[in-house]
Amino acid sequence: MKLSKFNLPSLSIDELWGLHEEVGALLSKKITEEKRELEERLAKLNRSLASDKTAINRAAQISGRRPIRRKYPPVLPKFQNPSDPTETWAGRGKQPRWLVAQLKAGKKINDFLIDRADRRRA
Repeated sequence: MKLSKFNLPSLSIDELWGLHEEVGALLSKKITEEKRELEERLAKLNRSLASDKTAINRAAQISGRRPIRRKYPPVLPKFQNPSDPTETWAGRGKQPRWLVAQLKAGKKINDFLIDRADRRRA
């Protein structure tokens, strides 16, 4: 729709305001309709996704296994216990007891960092 159909500069303030309200109401109606359609599509997608997940979990329960979890990539250790080099920590999750004890004794966490070259070998 072209604005050239309307001679806007020649319209009075009241006519322009009426046109403004008409356009606003029409826009509001169209946005509401589109939002409703999108919400329906989203609900349909959520239902299909939920049914897929429940089917997978139900099959896992029937077979006696745990539900399938997302696989995480292996993480190389970043910290090592100087008194026992076999004790390492990747920096994720709860801090190990040996590290907590050393930190309480006044050491810094950077004291336990493993060199990058050593981490790759491990």
